[in-house]
Amino acid sequence: MSIATEKYVRLTTFTRDGRRKESPVWIAEVDNDALGFTTGLGSWKVKRINNTPSVELTPSDAKGRIGDDAESVTGQARVVTGSEFTAVATAIKAKYGIQVSMMLAVSRVGKLIGKGDASNCAIIVTLDRPSKTQGRVRP
Repeated sequence: MSIATEKYVRLTTFTRDGRRKESPVWIAEVDNDALGFTTGLGSWKVKRINNTPSVELTPSDAKGRIGDDAESVTGQARVVTGSEFTAVATAIKAKYGIQVSMMLAVSRVGKLIGKGDASNCAIIVTLDRPSKTQGRVRP
């Protein structure tokens, strides 16, 4: 099964000093070997990716918990806005449907009361090509 077909994946980003930071995200395929998700420009994910673009994606549940047999993939992430953001948002909406509308409503209410950051950018992850000797990446 491709990571693109998973409902949730745990995104692992890295701080400047190499510490792992993990959060669950929805993910959708946006191109061959490229996946995307939306987030806020002010999020820590964006800050970490701008400093260290290497990321890991691992199938997970909604809370980011992974199973014993979960296999991670690695890639290089970049922050996008404009038409690329729109393409990712469209792919997410096509995959998740009504869930996206509900999440957007909650996000807008949160923004009105000063909580949260509405999705106004996307992260596109270009997956690394696995080498023949590359084993399972485990967090």
